[in-house]
Amino acid sequence: MTNELNDKQDDLEIISDKIVVGPDRLTRFERARIIGARALQLSMGAPVLLNLENADTKSPIVIAELELRAKILPISIRREFPNKTYQIIPIQKLRDIQAIREL
Repeated sequence: MTNELNDKQDDLEIISDKIVVGPDRLTRFERARIIGARALQLSMGAPVLLNLENADTKSPIVIAELELRAKILPISIRREFPNKTYQIIPIQKLRDIQAIREL
């Protein structure tokens, strides 16, 4: 029974080089969730993925934002349609509108 369920779930994934589900940028909700999750990881002792020799801040939230802007986080977003089809998108493929506005 569980194998049939897993096979059915695998059939619902959209595999494409283009972003089919949702906008081609991070939504504000995705951005907040990524920064919050990464800040929690950093506060629990996860290694920093950036070289922070010149940075004067030690805040996990600021470090998480810098890592997101540098697009070095190994995180993917799962976006779903109401019919349960979904696409898994690496954040490197998504634009970060907030970072572009602040430039």
